[in-house]
Amino acid sequence: MSRQSRIAMSTVLGSIALTAACSGSSSAGPTLPSCGAHGSQLTLAVAQYRSVDPASDSGCVTFAANMAPDTVEYLVLPWSNGGNVSSGGNPSAPFVLQSATPTASAMFAQMGWQGIRGAKFAGGGAQGARGPVAVAFDRFLRETARSPSFATVGAATLQSSGPARAATAGPPLVGTKRTFKVCASVKSCTPPISVGAVAKSVGAHIAIYVDTLAPSPGLSQSDLDSLRGVFDSRLYPLDTATFGGVSDIDSNTVVIVLMTNAVNKLVTASDCNANGYVAGYFFPADLDPQSAASWNNGEIFYSIVADSLGTLSCAHKPSEVNAITPVTFTHEFQHMINFVQHDLIRSCGCSEDGWLDEGLSKYAEELAGRSFLASGDTAAWVEFAIGDVVDAYQYLTAPQGSALLIPLDQGTLPEVGASWLFTRFIVDRFGSALPGKLSRTSLFGIQNVQTQTGQAFDSTVTQWALANWVSDLPGFTAPAELQYTTWHFRTTYRSLYVQDSVHIPRLHDFTVPYPLVPIIAADNAVNLSGTLHAGSGAYLRVMQAPNGAAFTLHFGGPGGAAVSPAVVPRLNVLRIR
Repeated sequence: MSRQSRIAMSTVLGSIALTAACSGSSSAGPTLPSCGAHGSQLTLAVAQYRSVDPASDSGCVTFAANMAPDTVEYLVLPWSNGGNVSSGGNPSAPFVLQSATPTASAMFAQMGWQGIRGAKFAGGGAQGARGPVAVAFDRFLRETARSPSFATVGAATLQSSGPARAATAGPPLVGTKRTFKVCASVKSCTPPISVGAVAKSVGAHIAIYVDTLAPSPGLSQSDLDSLRGVFDSRLYPLDTATFGGVSDIDSNTVVIVLMTNAVNKLVTASDCNANGYVAGYFFPADLDPQSAASWNNGEIFYSIVADSLGTLSCAHKPSEVNAITPVTFTHEFQHMINFVQHDLIRSCGCSEDGWLDEGLSKYAEELAGRSFLASGDTAAWVEFAIGDVVDAYQYLTAPQGSALLIPLDQGTLPEVGASWLFTRFIVDRFGSALPGKLSRTSLFGIQNVQTQTGQAFDSTVTQWALANWVSDLPGFTAPAELQYTTWHFRTTYRSLYVQDSVHIPRLHDFTVPYPLVPIIAADNAVNLSGTLHAGSGAYLRVMQAPNGAAFTLHFGGPGGAAVSPAVVPRLNVLRIR
């Protein structure tokens, strides 16, 4: 999405924040096992919900008869409530959800899943700093942190929170020259390349170095001082207060921002225009005790340089670098803090699972944006928040196609959107102190979330999945535990949809007023099959006619087999009316 488009949305997103506190199948399919007297019996009042483990009831769930003269509506979610991705697994499982006595005439109609996973963002063909190249490289770096070669050091040499420890060397002086080792490829950082850089702007927490071979004209001294000021006075304090302190292994008291040609060159101009670019990153090897001396032995954030003429890759004007670099910094700084807190301070070799680490970094972007919004800067709010909003829109458009629990070697923008939505939801549910608790621990992944929230992960995923539809559903009052409190997503997306529909040319990012559109099964005739991905599933609205008889659904695998327990299958049911 272009900067102009983001700015055009500033009024809408700003006002919202200020006022807000698998394919379906039409074939009859295999013969189902007889449910008989087996199964769970559901009698739900409006706004009541239940999560049913198919292993406990032969996959059969019987819904009570409708004794009223009005239609009863249920939200029914065949869902994965977990899955082990910490060890490199990619849990998924086929499923079938059918009425226990399906008939051809009442069969659930074919409806294609709508998705925009391949959609381009505005601004020509480029997907910008949020394209698949950046997502894949970020995933590569996060998994580098989980390498067995990353040893740990004692907590005595590191802080656990608050400001950096006392320095013995001190920060660099403006004009100081230094050589850095930098990744030369998005697929492998070894062997590194060496680049020379000079310190251009130094503050209390941040020192900005610029590549000595950076194209001219680049960022002005005023630009660099402004960026340093934002990092120094807003983003660094905000991230450390929220997630925990960062290390100071080089005793210079600052985090270095290295703006270098090498980051631009990570992608070619053609690949940049087709799949986006890497705006910046944090590399764990700089802090790992076994590798730090072979790299840069310090806390470093790497960034692109301004290159208006596109001499290094695709063109990046100074205005673009000034806009995107703070967003990327606050995202990557959370990754740095999380690595320090897990792997260095606690000496556990227990880097956070990628899906939760990414969710926390996306939350960091939103949090930074809200700090600008509080001071009336709606343009900066949009710059920081729009990526989260777009990624979440993509996930909600087709949740059955994306995992919440992102496998180690994968990751797409819709999955990143799921990570942010889930993180945003649990912070709303369990309080603003939660991100710090999730970071400052030796736990990771599902166990981390369970411990810090005090609630079974199974229950939390159920509540999150239901909240995505009912949190601000018109005419329905969702239970408190099924609500987002800081966002009214239907209001947000409807506003963006209206803007998109009148924008010339259309952005085609927001094609419907609300992206999540459950399939409707009239007369409780259900026949759906697909694949459950870890932490996600499908949405159906099942209608029971006035004075309708009881009916039974069977949730299982192909041929009547059980759904694989590896994905923690659940049938989550909520009565809407």
